[in-house]
Amino acid sequence: MIRLAEVKYNVNMVHQNNEIPTAGLLRLAYNILSARIFRAVVDAGHSDLRPSHGNVFEQLTFSDGRRLSELASSAGMTAQSMSELVDDLERKGYVERRPDPTDRRAKRIHLTDKGHTNVLVGMAAAAESDEYVRRILGEQRHHELRELLQQIISIDEE
Repeated sequence: MIRLAEVKYNVNMVHQNNEIPTAGLLRLAYNILSARIFRAVVDAGHSDLRPSHGNVFEQLTFSDGRRLSELASSAGMTAQSMSELVDDLERKGYVERRPDPTDRRAKRIHLTDKGHTNVLVGMAAAAESDEYVRRILGEQRHHELRELLQQIISIDEE
């Protein structure tokens, strides 16, 4: 499990030694926020999950019933790594593989009821993390941050 204190320790160590590149700052901020979300998921009773499972849940939140290769590509992971996560979540009852109606050879990954429940917990925790950032920055700066991040994302999509 990612511990918030460990993330903060890493931030302090790097900050004391030299200036952190923007990508590093974004990653560290992401780690802090995702640790908060993961802690909320565990506290809600999903203690059998690991932080890496979030890669699957996040992708299925956008679009349930995707192929493994699509999940991996969207998460920026190898198909092998994604397959290991999906296999584990399938054993735990969070996802299931179903035949692809357009290709008999392929399978699509779907959330089970247990998986949907976890996604709802994660979404509520993500909203709370967003509120946490809003309280730290204030409404205006939070809005500006979101606009700047969306600008970076849109440049990458061009």
